[in-house]
Amino acid sequence: MTRHPEVEAWLAGLDPMRIIARPWFEAMRALGPDVRELPHDGHPTACVEDAAFAYVDAFSAHAAIGFYQGVDLPDPARLLEGGGKRMRHVKLRWGSPMNEAALRDLIGAAYADMRARVDAGE
Repeated sequence: MTRHPEVEAWLAGLDPMRIIARPWFEAMRALGPDVRELPHDGHPTACVEDAAFAYVDAFSAHAAIGFYQGVDLPDPARLLEGGGKRMRHVKLRWGSPMNEAALRDLIGAAYADMRARVDAGE
């Protein structure tokens, strides 16, 4: 996979919230050879081919792992936040515990969901 230079620059930032977000974007990158990356609205975004499925972003008080079709994802650990029509996100805060297995499951589910949508021509 080719790395996008703007994504690489964002991930290389030393801001604490970017440091928290970095391993989660790496997890997205590792999902398959069809994962592409691009900067979208200034933050790293992971796509299945050309269809975005997740992103990371950093704010002053938290990092966010966002899902473009998050409303459709199984979330038994109830990590997802947001009230929009489709998108949902998980907030990560420095020093706060996180259910890492559940977040990995969400990332994998988002990838699988988008892979199925792309394969179905949606």
